[in-house]
Amino acid sequence: MPPLDAGPPVPALLVRLDRNPLHHGTLGAVRSLGRAGTEVHALVESARSPVTRSRHLHTAHLALPGRTTRDLFHRTLLRISERIGRPAVLIAMDDISAIHTAALAPRLAGRYLLPEQPPGLPGRLADKAELAALCAEVGIPHPATVIPGSAADAAGAARELGLPMVAKWSRPWLLPGGPGLRSTALVHSAAEAVRLYERSGAAGSRLLLQRYLPYGPGSDWFFHGYFAGRDRCLLGGTGQKALSWPPRTGLTAVGRRQPNPEVEGAALRLAAHVGYRGILDLDFRRDPSTGGFHLLDFNPRPGAQFRLFTDRAGLDVVRAQYLDLTGHPVRPSAADPGRVFVAENYALLSLLASGGRPWAPVRPRGTGGGGRGGAEYAWFARDDIRPFLAMGAVWCGRGLRKGAGLLRGPAPAPPYPHVPATRVSPDGSPASRPGSPAAGPGPVTNATGGR
Repeated sequence: MPPLDAGPPVPALLVRLDRNPLHHGTLGAVRSLGRAGTEVHALVESARSPVTRSRHLHTAHLALPGRTTRDLFHRTLLRISERIGRPAVLIAMDDISAIHTAALAPRLAGRYLLPEQPPGLPGRLADKAELAALCAEVGIPHPATVIPGSAADAAGAARELGLPMVAKWSRPWLLPGGPGLRSTALVHSAAEAVRLYERSGAAGSRLLLQRYLPYGPGSDWFFHGYFAGRDRCLLGGTGQKALSWPPRTGLTAVGRRQPNPEVEGAALRLAAHVGYRGILDLDFRRDPSTGGFHLLDFNPRPGAQFRLFTDRAGLDVVRAQYLDLTGHPVRPSAADPGRVFVAENYALLSLLASGGRPWAPVRPRGTGGGGRGGAEYAWFARDDIRPFLAMGAVWCGRGLRKGAGLLRGPAPAPPYPHVPATRVSPDGSPASRPGSPAAGPGPVTNATGGR
């Protein structure tokens, strides 16, 4: 594939507000754009994030610790825009970033290139209560859902839906940080449902109780796509989870690209119904009683495993959005059947938990390109090894801290340290930035110059 910046250079900014130092989707986006010659910037939670070690990242801009309000996020984006010095393509890598970015789009005009869509649409789609209503409008299967208005309603849902049932918070990005409430949990009694309902104030959004769809081999599927104007899906595809973490309920640890016309058709209908623009990631589960595929989640951003849907020319949804927003044609080539994506750290945990190996051995591709039926690893790449080593160090450090905490008895230490906003010079030492706001996020520039 030719360099993306064939015309005047347009940088890209990857934004993620969810403080997860091991988010491999961000690294995948850095590598995808950086390998094509784009100047890639990223908003990260710490200078120690493995993403900052990538040779394909030009500059990492440090976010402030703590919860980011929409106003603070706006000011942060303006400061980063000033540092970049010219308009950039902005790609949100998590739900809350996508929601805030869409709401701020009119105020970011001239600084960032964004898909044109109603400002409140990503928030509506990411809200799990709104999604249930949308599925009913479009006729897409969705698990039977109760939104309790009282403790008695929560208890009654156990009789209506059966046990166990799934409990979700409609806006999980509003949950307080730290241990406690989880975005999704399995409820085994009416009393558990009542206790969760009584914590609605702390959760910040409504509680949903859903019928549990039992897990089975081959039951979990997903769709990734990039949508431009006139409801056009410029690039998309379906895949199947072979392993997940936590097992049977969590993110994709190992995924295969597989055609599924029913899942793809449902995704295209829903995107057309709401007029969606940009990248989306949808999760489905097969109902063993009917054989139909139920939509569980709508994520208005790339999924962490989006590189599974790379075609033979190297095009993925992140590159497609960049090309489209910068006025370049998006020309997909043939899909890569049998392609596998492996998130090494989570795959290892899932295998240890399951005690099996439910997918055929695969050979990694060093840089994510290549032949039929191969695999791309989330962290390991022969042309960019440092993030893999940094991930291993963070992973081992977290394990040691948790082990020490269990021996001491009190709650374990925070899973990842936050650092104050600073500028880090290419040699890794702190350096001041004359005239920069003290509260603003500072950039981290790679010693290699970015590529």
